[in-house]
Formats: sequence, structure tokens, C-alpha cells
Amino acid sequence: MVQLTPLAVLTALAASASAVPAPAHYLVPRNETNTTVNPWAGKDRYVVQSFGKKLEQTISAFNAQNDTLNAARTRTVQKKISTFTWITTRSGLSGITTAIQEARAQAEISGKRVMVGLVLYNLPDRDCSAGESAGELSSKNDGLRIYKEEFVDEYARLVSDADDLDFAIVLEPDSLGNAITNLGVPFCAEAVPVYEEGIAYAISKLQYPNVHLYIDAAHGGWLGWADNLKPTAQIFAKVVEMAKKLNPLAKIRGYSTNVSNYNPFVAKVRENYTEWSPSWDESNYASSLAPYVLEEGLPAHFIIDQGRVAAPGAREEWGEWCNVSPSGFGPRPSETGYNNTYVDSLVWIKPGGESDGRCGLEGAPAAGAWFDEYVQMLVKEADPPLEPTYE
Repeated sequence: MVQLTPLAVLTALAASASAVPAPAHYLVPRNETNTTVNPWAGKDRYVVQSFGKKLEQTISAFNAQNDTLNAARTRTVQKKISTFTWITTRSGLSGITTAIQEARAQAEISGKRVMVGLVLYNLPDRDCSAGESAGELSSKNDGLRIYKEEFVDEYARLVSDADDLDFAIVLEPDSLGNAITNLGVPFCAEAVPVYEEGIAYAISKLQYPNVHLYIDAAHGGWLGWADNLKPTAQIFAKVVEMAKKLNPLAKIRGYSTNVSNYNPFVAKVRENYTEWSPSWDESNYASSLAPYVLEEGLPAHFIIDQGRVAAPGAREEWGEWCNVSPSGFGPRPSETGYNNTYVDSLVWIKPGGESDGRCGLEGAPAAGAWFDEYVQMLVKEADPPLEPTYE
């Protein structure tokens, strides 16, 4: 999945070099909706067993090197850290059933209600600006109808039937970002109205008390530039309004950021390429975007992916998005916002170890394929270091 194309970089830099975001106190929310209870509070989090099975290869590799410490650190990821399950095709809907079964078993052991993280990612003409993660559906081949009737409807039925669990669902990573920066790409210009209609339909169908929807808001290096913040909030408001026309009760919980990217939540070092941006890390991006979504009458709650974080100096520009090295597993999933009240939770949405594509590093496999050498680096470079779990 591609987070930031060269065109997006040039557009953002040109738009933001002289712009300054409006101070939050100048933006008067039309409908303050930021006072509800954090849905993550007090819940256990689903630990994905299929991801754990893939990590057996990493544990074996460390043991073969007599590196028992990093093998034990990998075991911590395997047994204790929650990640999200990506549902990316119609056949992949069975992954929801598996997640429900495993989460229920986990709840029996913990005695606590479990939050299950899911990604809904199967729009027609997906990934219009680059194509590393192009999907199964095309709008030219009845894709939008298929998406609604054979993907979203079934997705909604599965989660609604499991009202003993909670679901945090990330809606279509990267898609609406193309509406802000990539309309100059003809394929994107054609795809964006399809994206809007598809996401609005998904919002309208996924209105259940146990479901918490987060529209994807890309990341600070893409949509966090000063001139992109207001248009981003406006496109979100447009899509939610479209959803309300289908279902008057339609609402969202908030937004996901940094999905599959490498930005830190709180930067230890401000990178040179962030100089003109108010969103130099993901905490600042959430704080920068929040007043604009509030002004549109939307909530300002964020979950921020920290499954992979680039080491300071690992990138020369924000447009480097593919298998960035060195990178490590980031801060553990947590409901604390580290003094940022807009943040519902830090999460690991992108399972570390799935390649971004045949790019970034020599020998990298296709997008989504397991890249064990990369996982070993994520373990070694984890910040903060992973606690070991010995058998």
C-alpha cells in the first residue's frame, strides 16, 4: 500500500511552504462531539494468532543465531501484542469469522471484553496513485455494486452478529488522501467519487453499538501540511453527510493515521524534511487536524499506527514509504494519548513483517508477502526495547 507519491510530495510542499494553520481558538466548532467515553478503555485487545504463527520463523532465525534475547522479544510480540486483521477481498471475509472465534477464546481466558481491530480495504480502483496494492475490484466491471453487496454487506453482518465483542474498524487506508493531492492523476480523478460513495456506504451499514469506525486520514507527511488540513476535514464531512443520507444515524468515531507508514507518534528529532509542516510527527498531526474536523461538526478522535517507526535519519524525504530501514517496532498499543487528548489509542495496524512491495530494500518481496529479515530488524530496533518473554 502506498502512502505518499512523488506527486503528493510536490503538491504538499508547494501548497504549504508559506501557509500557517489557523490557531485552534479561531475555529469555533459547530457541533462539539469530542466528549464521549474512549471505547478502548478497560478492554483487552485481540492478539492475532495467524500473525503469531508467522513469527515462529523469526524466533527460529534468532535461535539459529544463538540470539535468545531477541527470540524472547519476538515471543512477546507473538503472544502479547495486538495487531489488526486486514480484510482485503471477498474471500478474505472469512478472516472476520476467525478473528471472532479467537477473540472469544481470549475473552474466556481474560474475563474481559475484547476489542478486535479490523481493516476494511477493498474499494474498486484501490491505490489509484501507484498500484502496489491494487485490489480485486474495478469500477468499470461493476465493482462498486459488488463492493457494496458482496463485501460491505457481509462485513457488516459478521461484526453485528458478534455483539459480545467490540470492533475498531479502519476504513480504506489512503483512499481519501487521493482526493486532496492526487486529482491530477487521471485514474485517481475517476476513482475518487467511487471511493467517496463506497466509504459512505460502508459507514451507513456499520452502525452498531459494538462497532467504532475510523476513517483513514493518511499521515502527517501527506495530509498534515497546513493547506491540506481544511480540505481533508471537508472531504471527511462530505462522506459522512453522504452516509447520513443513506442512514440518518450514521456516524464515525474518528480517524486512523500513519497506517503502514513510519512516522513517530512523538518525534525525538525533528527531521529536516518536516521543516514547513505543522504535523512533523503524528501527535502534532492529530492536534493540527482536530480543530478543522470539529469545525465541520465531526468528532476529533484518533488512533495512530505505531507498528513500525523509522529511526531518526532513516529517510531523506517523507516520500520514502517502502520498507524503510532502519525501522523498529514502535510504542506498544495503549489507550493513553501521552497528554494528547485527541488520541484514543496507539495501535499496531500494519502487522510488522509484511512487505510494502518490491522496493526500498534489495530482495524485498511483493506487497503483503512475509519479509522475515525485516521483522528481525524491527525486533532489534524496537523503541522502546521489547520486554522478553521466555517459555
